[in-house]
Amino acid sequence: MPLIVKDYSWTQTESMVYISVPLKGVKRGNVDIFSTDDYLKQEGLWEELTIKNADKDKLQEIRERAVLKAQKKAAADTKTKAEKRQEDRKYALETMMKLEEEERNKIENIKESERQRATAELEAWKEKQRQETEWREAQQGLERQKKTSQKPASGSSRGRDTIKLVGQQNSADKQKQVDVRPPRATGSIRIHFTPRVFPTALRESRVAEEEAWLKKQADARRAMNAEVPELKDLKEEERNPDWLKEKGNKLFATGNYLAAVNAYNLAISLNNKIPALFLNRAACHLKLKNLHKAVEDSSQALELLTPAVADNADARVKAHVRRGTAFCELELYTEGLQDYQAALKIDPLNSAINADAERIRQIIQGSVTDT
Repeated sequence: MPLIVKDYSWTQTESMVYISVPLKGVKRGNVDIFSTDDYLKQEGLWEELTIKNADKDKLQEIRERAVLKAQKKAAADTKTKAEKRQEDRKYALETMMKLEEEERNKIENIKESERQRATAELEAWKEKQRQETEWREAQQGLERQKKTSQKPASGSSRGRDTIKLVGQQNSADKQKQVDVRPPRATGSIRIHFTPRVFPTALRESRVAEEEAWLKKQADARRAMNAEVPELKDLKEEERNPDWLKEKGNKLFATGNYLAAVNAYNLAISLNNKIPALFLNRAACHLKLKNLHKAVEDSSQALELLTPAVADNADARVKAHVRRGTAFCELELYTEGLQDYQAALKIDPLNSAINADAERIRQIIQGSVTDT
């Protein structure tokens, strides 16, 4: 509802009018000023700022016309923003697809170079074997010629030399044969998996909570294999949430936060049971100043990080800190301090979180200002 202020002051020059409106008890950032772009053309200085004895119906018509014009402008701005977001999504997807294509081409080039190298090594080995075989045959031919040129002492010795030459020929033929070994016998190997045990003492562990957490993680892994009808056209690696998460992490590291959000969105559409996806997307929203979305993603991550066990302690700390940071940037310092205190309960020795929590307390108490 608009607030009518009458205790305003105004001054004027030949070309400008300055209006000062006091707003007591209202922060500067929370003021919504609504003005129209109607123009008045009058020479000289004004005697009054408002129109006296004006027709109420006419003033009402002017206000309604101004509000309608403002609504049309707001609708046009909303449409422009939506188109800009769509263009950004399309650009991010095209960029991600281009990076993937470059990575696939790189892998194919590496494979091709490895194939060429292996082929060259095989051909070199074959050539070496052929040269060795020719050398052995030449040596054997020289030995046979040398033996046949010698005159045999008797018929029996000539017969023994013939048998010896045949034996040498047979041994040379055997060397040329390929060493073919019989196939290995088939069999089965028994694999036994040891149960997962958390590294805490039995008196300190919470067996029921830990088993519930392990079951939750197993359900999330099984959900990765589920087929999503609207995502059938994606490539095999694009249907892997872990692959998309790593892709989002790389994009986040390069500062391309919007593309990283798109990667996490696609991963979440494939499997919405992985806390790290919401946790990482919350970090992107913090960078993009989408503070309410950062709060929602951090809260969703905390819901998935239940029950609270030692295995997910680090992730819970990150979720509380990111939600607390978003609250503080929204100037909701009390809610932000609660999240930082929750993070300190999990990791009480973290000096950075402790320092941030102390600064938030000082802001709430008014001893320091938020810069």
